[in-house]
Amino acid sequence: MAILAMILLAGAIIGYDYYQKVFAPNVPKQLSTPYVHIPNGSTFEAVVDSLHKNKLIKDKASFAQVAEWMEYKRPEMRPGRFEVQSNWSNRDLIRHLRGGRQAAVKVVLNNCRMSENVAAKAARFIASDSLTLWQLFQDKKYIQKLGYTPETFISMFIPNTYELYWNTTPEQFAERMQKEHQKFWEKENRAAQLQALDMSKEEVYTLASIVEKETRQNSEKARIAGVYMNRLKRGMLLQADPTAVFATRDFETKRVLNRHTEFDSPYNTYMYAGLPPGPIAMASISSIDAVLNYEDHKYIYFCARGDESGLHNFGRTLSQHYQNVNRYKKNLRQRGLR
Repeated sequence: MAILAMILLAGAIIGYDYYQKVFAPNVPKQLSTPYVHIPNGSTFEAVVDSLHKNKLIKDKASFAQVAEWMEYKRPEMRPGRFEVQSNWSNRDLIRHLRGGRQAAVKVVLNNCRMSENVAAKAARFIASDSLTLWQLFQDKKYIQKLGYTPETFISMFIPNTYELYWNTTPEQFAERMQKEHQKFWEKENRAAQLQALDMSKEEVYTLASIVEKETRQNSEKARIAGVYMNRLKRGMLLQADPTAVFATRDFETKRVLNRHTEFDSPYNTYMYAGLPPGPIAMASISSIDAVLNYEDHKYIYFCARGDESGLHNFGRTLSQHYQNVNRYKKNLRQRGLR
């Protein structure tokens, strides 16, 4: 009887130990961050260290043991960003890491001037670093494969918030953006509007990027787009200040001077007729739609009001334009800015 009792006791101890390792909570009740990030090519040891370092498991040894029992351990672990629930057991956590759905990240893209800025923003949300992304964006063969040139490539990016997996590769990111670009142009009757304008997507986006830099007020974007459309139809120089700024890359300037407008560059619309070779910035959806639905009027000129509204005055003749310029200067003097 004594031997039987000892065997039963040993079995109970082993069973309890097994239960504790497998089913007892090993994830803390309070989590400072509920996500684990497993990069591509991670080893099992690296995953365990990451879980413990970020206080997502309390006991490394029991997790490692159960991982072996459940055949989770691999030479190269499944990558991704996974949400962890408090009080999970080793079994719960391993099942989730092995076959659970990744937790998506929200990638916010806006206010970018060039592809390197897009790379920097995207790298804030996904595992790929900005340099690797930017190097892909500079690959002319890859850009051509997607249907763009180095000058028009930024027109592929539509400012928005996108859900992506954290371990998205640079190629996957670019291809997703291309798909989102196609979806955008298929919505809201934009394809028909584009055809009516007899312009390419890249041309509309390029003009929209100029409108984007001319005003922050959505209420007047269609009117400004109309001014530039009138100039294009008349064969006039666009003479858009933002293009001269982009040509010189003097993005910190507060005033456009002769050195900007006289800088020889195909992007400088003070020197070269028509649209520049490509966008001068990422264009917002409101600016793109403003070009597609530009206001039909006879204005040829516009000038900032110089007040705090951020709006512009418009003129049909050069005489009206000079009057608006004088109003602008007067408003600046009244505000003590000139």
